[in-house]
Amino acid sequence: MLITNTRRTRDVLLRQLSRLARRAVFGSLSETYRTCGWPGCRCHQGHKHGPHVYVSYRGPDGTTGYYVPRALTEPMRAGVAAWQELQQVLRQLAELNRQRLWERKRARGSRRSRGSSPTRAAEHL
Repeated sequence: MLITNTRRTRDVLLRQLSRLARRAVFGSLSETYRTCGWPGCRCHQGHKHGPHVYVSYRGPDGTTGYYVPRALTEPMRAGVAAWQELQQVLRQLAELNRQRLWERKRARGSRRSRGSSPTRAAEHL
């Protein structure tokens, strides 16, 4: 019965993975508020312009990023949230895979070597 539930769970997670992958945007969002170059503008009295949204991420040459136009702010927020949820789903799938491997090992009746219990392995995750 555990296998059936695990398969169902895995199938649900794989469907979520597919759905999220279509929307995911890699990176983190940040907002800034700025002052402009017009001396009489309200931004110089504390009412700064913004928020200006940026996406930052770690690329091959270090941390980098880009400006997000105002019209794309909400879709980008949703994309970054989908990326974070995607990572959670992947972690759940990885845990199911780990459990499946341990169940296979137990089913074969393999002798455990010292320090290879599922509990000890889970402690390192």
